[in-house]
Amino acid sequence: MNARPPRRSRFARAWTVVRRLAPFVFSFMRDRRRWVFFGTPARRTRDVHERRSARLTHTIASLGPTFIKLAQVFSARADILPEPYLSAIGQLQDRVPPVEPDAIEAVIASELGEEVTALFDDFDRVPVAAASLGQVHRARVGDQAVAVKVLRPGVEDLVALDLDISFRLLFLLNVLFPNHHIRALTTVVREFSVRVQEEMDFREEAAHMAAFRKYFGDDPRIRAPTVQDAFTRRRVLVMEWIDGDKIDRLHKRFASRELDHGDVMETLTEVYVRMLLVEGFLHADPHPGNIIVDADGTLVFLDWGMVVNLGAATRERILRLSLAVAREDVDGMISGMYELGMIDPEIARAEIRDAANELLGIMSRARELGQKRVQEAVQEILDTFYTWPLILPRELVYLFRAAALLEGIGIGYDPGFNGIDPIKRVVRRMRAEILKETAREPARVLGNIAGEARTAILALQDLLKRAEREEFRVRMHPRDQRSGERFLQLQVRRVLLSIFALTISLITSITYVALRNPWVLAAGLLVALVMFVTVLFIPVHLLENPLRHARSIRRDG
Repeated sequence: MNARPPRRSRFARAWTVVRRLAPFVFSFMRDRRRWVFFGTPARRTRDVHERRSARLTHTIASLGPTFIKLAQVFSARADILPEPYLSAIGQLQDRVPPVEPDAIEAVIASELGEEVTALFDDFDRVPVAAASLGQVHRARVGDQAVAVKVLRPGVEDLVALDLDISFRLLFLLNVLFPNHHIRALTTVVREFSVRVQEEMDFREEAAHMAAFRKYFGDDPRIRAPTVQDAFTRRRVLVMEWIDGDKIDRLHKRFASRELDHGDVMETLTEVYVRMLLVEGFLHADPHPGNIIVDADGTLVFLDWGMVVNLGAATRERILRLSLAVAREDVDGMISGMYELGMIDPEIARAEIRDAANELLGIMSRARELGQKRVQEAVQEILDTFYTWPLILPRELVYLFRAAALLEGIGIGYDPGFNGIDPIKRVVRRMRAEILKETAREPARVLGNIAGEARTAILALQDLLKRAEREEFRVRMHPRDQRSGERFLQLQVRRVLLSIFALTISLITSITYVALRNPWVLAAGLLVALVMFVTVLFIPVHLLENPLRHARSIRRDG
């Protein structure tokens, strides 16, 4: 990265971000409480939310690359934003005006040590694509057409500055509004800060494409571009140029029978199922612009800047949660949600049971009423994530984005498309591979059942023995004990604040009697009144140590 931006420019950028986003934050808070800290929710019509979502999308676009990329992540986070905001920011296009060719050529020369004319036999100075982080030019090396991807000059400094501002604002929001929406927002920004650094290092993208070829190189139906390693650096990536049609623009090829819609959708589904459950290597930026079909009908996956590696343990947790949902096991579902980090550890198990039952009810109704109901159920599930204290872990976020991609592409060609059907066929065909990767699961389940049965029998024996000896004891869970202690501390602080307000009023009255100065009396009583009102209306969490909620977003260094 380049040198740290001047203090004045940092302040100006911070002021711009705060000035443009603060009205939306304030408005969202009033949706929950009319007077921000207290009161009933403000009433908003559907039209109000739609107009606000349009303004929010325009504001995000005006703030530049960092916030455009963040918005693309938020568009899959139903636990943070409800509709119509998800749909509005999901339509935000990652397209910006191109950088001047001289600036791009300067970056190439700086990274590769030679001028563009010496490196390439031909170089088109007009970009074929210009996005928030980089832009792509077509060129030629010998007889081979190549795509030259170049990082936009100055974007690293801007992203670093915007993230620094974002973390400072999140610190304040965690102090003032420590709810599950703000915690989820913080998690997203923290995760994004890691992913965007990888995306701005094109050597990482080259490594991701090499890994994809390692896992899928034997499958002739899919591929990724070949990288020119000799021309690849941190800010420059050179790879083969592949002509093709975007995955959502194949109408003519389907109509001419050149391609079969069912085959294409099944291949696409198999790729993502294999990524998720077998290889644990997931393309983290799935959208139609990143998948094309070449002249031979091969699916080509582009833009490998963001990849998520799913460990075997994570894949097993996802599988266990899916099995619990399938057999309508509420306790197993809640356990799986805890394992995946979907529930705040401070939330009691009993509090989340209603949310789990609601999710199971939605899915049960969807199975009974068919595909149309399935589409409605998806929206109900998203609403549940927003309403209840549930947080989508990053693994499920990318899974849902991939599912949304498949469903969107399928419905675009066939309004009656049911995304569950190709998934069933693929899972049935890949059953042996999936079981091989999760072979420990059945044994672990049996082991857990045997262990739980043995523990239950021993606990029952101990209970009977203690009952005979009249040795029953009641023990509190440490979390409940801490919660009780915190409650008492907060009430003590309220009492002390009240006593302090009463003391000020008494001292003011005595001073007035001695000096006969009405201004002293007025000032003292005003201070006491403000303190009494504060005691009555201040939210309890503002009496706590603010670092308790905000500490998690302080970054190392």
